[in-house]
Amino acid sequence: MINHEKQIEIARELTHKLERLSADSSWAHHASGLRGSLLKLLDENINSDINSQSNERFNQLASLIEIGFQILENAAREINYR
Repeated sequence: MINHEKQIEIARELTHKLERLSADSSWAHHASGLRGSLLKLLDENINSDINSQSNERFNQLASLIEIGFQILENAAREINYR
């Protein structure tokens, strides 16, 4: 399992990548919703005091990260088929 600081860093990077998906992509709508969820979780000061944050919040973040990478993977496959 990755540490919480790294998890937050990955989530932030993922939000930038999801934002860059083309609006023509059928995955753009999914990406937008997921990006909003990630940003909301990050905005809740998840990194203000990492030691005091609940594991539930980080488990939720891990799930969102996994879904985000699935969306990026599917969007990339879509590009290859065009």
